[in-house]
Amino acid sequence: MAFIERHALFDSEQRRQAAEVLRKIETEHLKTVRFSFPDQHGILRGKTLVSAEVRGAIESGISVASSLLMKDTSHRTVIPIFEGVMDAEMQDMRGSADMIMVPDPATFRVLPWAPSTGWMLCDLYFRDGRKVPFSTRHLLRDVLGRLADEGYSFMTGLEVEFHVMKVKEPRMSLSDAGQPGVPPEVDLLHKGYNYLTELYYDQLDPFFDLLRSNIEDLGLGLKTMEIEFGPSQVEFVFNAACGLKPADDMVLFRSAAKQIARRHGYHVTFMCRPRLLSVMSSGWHLHQSLCDLKTQHNLFVPDTDEQPLSCLGMGWLAGLLKNAAPAAVFSTPTINGYKRYRPFSLAPDRAIWGCDNRGVMLRVLGGAGDKATRIENRVGEPAANPYLYLASQVICGLDGIRGKDNPGPSADTPYSTPAPFLPRTLEEAVNALEGSTVFEDGFGKAFLDYLIRIKKAEIERYNLEVSEWEHREYFDMF
Repeated sequence: MAFIERHALFDSEQRRQAAEVLRKIETEHLKTVRFSFPDQHGILRGKTLVSAEVRGAIESGISVASSLLMKDTSHRTVIPIFEGVMDAEMQDMRGSADMIMVPDPATFRVLPWAPSTGWMLCDLYFRDGRKVPFSTRHLLRDVLGRLADEGYSFMTGLEVEFHVMKVKEPRMSLSDAGQPGVPPEVDLLHKGYNYLTELYYDQLDPFFDLLRSNIEDLGLGLKTMEIEFGPSQVEFVFNAACGLKPADDMVLFRSAAKQIARRHGYHVTFMCRPRLLSVMSSGWHLHQSLCDLKTQHNLFVPDTDEQPLSCLGMGWLAGLLKNAAPAAVFSTPTINGYKRYRPFSLAPDRAIWGCDNRGVMLRVLGGAGDKATRIENRVGEPAANPYLYLASQVICGLDGIRGKDNPGPSADTPYSTPAPFLPRTLEEAVNALEGSTVFEDGFGKAFLDYLIRIKKAEIERYNLEVSEWEHREYFDMF
């Protein structure tokens, strides 16, 4: 038997979907199919197969080097795979041994911007059929499974800010190569500080129309396209959905937006705070609520106007607040993202909540009789790994519910209310995560140690860099 059948990795519905994928490849005359998996940073990696090889991939999976899970954001392998003692969970990855990418046929799409090309998300397994414990899509699925055991489903909606610019100089000469390489030089598409103005929207309409048509063809549930406050900054908002879908949609949206933009001479970046004059930081606001698993009724809706959320919702809210510091590693995983947490910036700087207040970390929206009642967590950056961001919210929220925690009173003055500050650096957040029993229980110690090891490697490399600020501050003075 082939790998997938031997280890019973497909149920009857997945087998039906796989047959439908093969039929669609044939009827639409696709020439290639990309098989991708989200790595630890939420970046898509994988292989492209010619159409004649797809049946074999759907039966046996596709081998890929396990060292891809050992890299930091510069693509350096920071966990030794050829020497030294490896943790027990990593023994199957020694020497960059192969993992198996198993396609998820439910995610199949035809890429509208790439002629005759299909695409599928994959999950990672070892050769004996065990799940790779560092695969973040597996982790979110497991966390959602534990939530389902309690009778709940997790509803989330994406509100994503990013920057889009015109490429001026692609910087593709030999001297620009590196690890990482030199980024392109860019020009603005709008000058900023005219939030939601129709004139700036019209300036971006050619790009928006290009991106909209492709994103809609992918079926990602796009709702609105908006001009944000900063220069060349925009925001896309998507319909809410349950389960894995919002995370799957986010990784595909980010990758698609960058690919479509570059093919037409634009550059899209989901970096939180690019080093550009007059820039505004970009956030990823995650709207969330719990639904009854059977009826799909929103369980955050309060019975009366006296409470902004139900008792269940208030416990969830409290859990998000209580675990805000260690959770920052998952919502804000880059060194750059912490430069967003500043007062009076429409971004939070402390762990507080409020009713319809854009300065707080957790903005509560809705009320009695409002089926869309929800919590908007405004803490995240758009570069976050969607699977870890969503999973971290569930882990925190369940902790608050189980502990019957109280979030305290609403904050009407978000930048002066006494409350614990959010971590000021990635290093602070990692230190908080190291002592978190909530996340050790939620993700498992092996995964937590693995992720912290990667993040510490990034921090160490950053601390060894001489910044422009240091040169300007000290070179002439001393």
